Amino acid sequence: MILIKNGTIYPITRSPFKGDILIENGQIKKIGENIEEKGTEVIDATGKYIFPGFIDAHSHIGVFEEGVGEFYYQDGNEYSNPLTPHVRALDAFYPGDKAIKRALSGGVTTVMVVPGSANPIGGQGFILKFKSDIVDEMVIRQPAGLKMAFGENPKRVYGSQNKTPMTRLGVAAVIREYFTKVKDYMRRRQEDPKTPIDFTLEIGVKVLKKEIPARCHAHRTDDIVTAIRIAEEFNFDLVIEHATEGYKIADFLKKKKIPVVLGPLFGFRTKLELTDMTYEAIKIINEKGILAALMCDHPVIHLEHANIQAATALRYGAKEEDLLKMLTINPAKILKIDDRVGSIEEGKDADIVIWNTHPFDFKAKAEKVFIEGKLVYSD
Repeated sequence: MILIKNGTIYPITRSPFKGDILIENGQIKKIGENIEEKGTEVIDATGKYIFPGFIDAHSHIGVFEEGVGEFYYQDGNEYSNPLTPHVRALDAFYPGDKAIKRALSGGVTTVMVVPGSANPIGGQGFILKFKSDIVDEMVIRQPAGLKMAFGENPKRVYGSQNKTPMTRLGVAAVIREYFTKVKDYMRRRQEDPKTPIDFTLEIGVKVLKKEIPARCHAHRTDDIVTAIRIAEEFNFDLVIEHATEGYKIADFLKKKKIPVVLGPLFGFRTKLELTDMTYEAIKIINEKGILAALMCDHPVIHLEHANIQAATALRYGAKEEDLLKMLTINPAKILKIDDRVGSIEEGKDADIVIWNTHPFDFKAKAEKVFIEGKLVYSD
């Protein structure tokens, strides 16, 4: 057992307070004041700030490896076909990526790793914790979503090859064609269970059965609305990834009850779709009551700096409480793992970070990081 004493605890689901946390068997056993327990390892957190591990619901860490540079070395996109639903980010993830330790140094403990956005349907994402050198021991859920992409990225990739899709028309068309084939495949498999298994369609079945959501890369308002339109046509769940112009149609997103993973916002406008990118989007989206998380889109912004990207939004009117939720409980809810992580509560996994000061202070450092009660990083 581990007893963390006298820290300023930010449970996220209630107001901060000074107190203690008792960890046993990888879970938070007790939270309160003046906890005493015999036979425990005691960590004095006097003057320290204690938060749940941060969660990034959209990352490419481990598949776009840091420090290797060459295009051919990276495994984030299978460019050979616009429809690659059967590929899995899990099979390309490299636990030795130098970025992982640095992510832990920024208090990030859980991520969803997804393929890149080259393809209209790019493959399967999975959720993991940075708790092992073996990827299979890191996995929380696989598959956890089917990555899809709208807009400029698939247009650029396949337009340069003079192949479909070269336009937004083509992107939507190939996605519709895919899910139409999935529906037909489901019918055939139901009528004849001996119908051969098609792995490219099986993952689409999970989407249509709402076992996993579509994770839809979309920056512009028209691409966001197209993604929602197709989801409604085929009756599947979706999350809008990036949602750069989502603030322009916030009422629409609220009405449709669509969660979003915003970002990255702390950077250069690298393409036309980002022209109207603004930090004020965070304030607008939260004021509308939309379930929203904040992504770094690693390696676009390194996961190590998730706290700095969030803190910058304070300059643009965002509330500290909302920003902390966007790094913790909100992504946990979007990923449907909030029964385990995202807040400091009794019975949840002991994914806990001890900071030297509030993480929105530029001088903040994560001094100790625990995942399921195990110390995985110490400054």
